[in-house]
Amino acid sequence: MVVRERARDEVFACCSFCLRPNTEVNRLVAGPAVYVCDSCVELAASVIRDAPDSSPWLTPWEATETVEAALANLPNVALAHAQVEASLVGWVRRARQLGATWAQIGSALGIARQSAWERFAPEE
Repeated sequence: MVVRERARDEVFACCSFCLRPNTEVNRLVAGPAVYVCDSCVELAASVIRDAPDSSPWLTPWEATETVEAALANLPNVALAHAQVEASLVGWVRRARQLGATWAQIGSALGIARQSAWERFAPEE
């Protein structure tokens, strides 16, 4: 297996929450399709620690009260979506390199083999 090392100043991902690139944070933890920086982990921990048990469970868009706030979030969501899509392509490419068939990939994604091939084969 060939592993390509990245330079410290090379941007390869952004925090899925604050959108700061890996070059602007101390640590960037990777999940299957998301990244979280050390600052956002600390913020999340303080929110969890300080939140009253009776706080309501709202999605971020339900908690947004103005058109301006909703519109301001659209570019951030679009950027996060693009990063997740790139991650999905990377995972599919790696699965293919490891010998996965289009039927297996389609099954894992809940789509037909043909749909998986049509969506991802041009990426090969």
